[in-house]
Amino acid sequence: MTATTLDPSLSQQINTKTHRHGAVVEEIEGLIRVYKDGHVERPQIVPCVMSSLASELVVTSRDIVIDKPTNIWARFYLPKYHGNLPLLVYFHGGGFCVGSAAWSCYHEFLAKLAARAGCLILSVNYRLAPENRLPAAYEDGFKALMWVKQQAICGGGNEWWSKKCNFSSIFLAGDSAGANIAHNVAIRLNSCQSMYIKPLTIKGTILIQPFFGGERRTNSEKYTVEPPRSALSLAASDTYWRLALPPGASRDHPWCNPGVKGSIQLGELGISPTMVCVAEMDILRDRNLDMCAALARAGKQVECVVHKSVGHAFQVLNKSQLSQTRTLEMISHIKAFIIR
Repeated sequence: MTATTLDPSLSQQINTKTHRHGAVVEEIEGLIRVYKDGHVERPQIVPCVMSSLASELVVTSRDIVIDKPTNIWARFYLPKYHGNLPLLVYFHGGGFCVGSAAWSCYHEFLAKLAARAGCLILSVNYRLAPENRLPAAYEDGFKALMWVKQQAICGGGNEWWSKKCNFSSIFLAGDSAGANIAHNVAIRLNSCQSMYIKPLTIKGTILIQPFFGGERRTNSEKYTVEPPRSALSLAASDTYWRLALPPGASRDHPWCNPGVKGSIQLGELGISPTMVCVAEMDILRDRNLDMCAALARAGKQVECVVHKSVGHAFQVLNKSQLSQTRTLEMISHIKAFIIR
């Protein structure tokens, strides 16, 4: 979720299509524009890159197809380590509506995470809303886990990474909307009998600034002073939810607001621990902290880490020295969570 300034020439190119597709019905400037006839435009505000990496990272990266009919694919990151490694199944952010596993910011962050935390990473490129509203992204996440299960059982020509993978140490992870996906995939996995996902063992869930909402505004949503290039505004958040939720659903839908009265989603999580990374200057801060408290009340193991003086998606969208320092701190916390 980024608010990086869009190239004006690109905006002009988009405007030439207005008459062809009718009026614009939803828009987040520079990120997505939805027309009356259903046509969707996403300016390439963040460059997509190939899987190659600089040799000094000592990480091998390749793209693999998970499901051809739905065009689900993923990017693997394999660091040069001895022994079998835990696997992070990672989901990128973008309000369910934008983003890609090939975005340069995710490619850089996940390569660094794999190298420093000593883990394999499978970064899933799931279907986007509004063309594919929720639960499509959740279904894609679950399908990715079932694909990993199949590789654990039969290999399928992916020995280059599967021989280095500890399939009994799987973590679901993601940032922003990707963290929401990881959370909901964890709930679905817990509803299955343990035999269903064997030989995989889910050891934990890592939620980085998880994207949730609700009809009632929190204090951080109402009062947080957003920087000029904020990665997530309240208006953008509301638009993402209108585009991602089933038509007619409010922000108190359980997929958006898992703590809403009558929802038992938090209680449906399994016994594996959850780590929640919170950004102090994020409009989602209070919702993230409330989620940590609700998990604790439900008797779940939860670790809450607050990153001071940084905003939403700082680890992928902000290159300041402070953000770089906080990113390294985040990676250290994730590493400790994985190896404990």
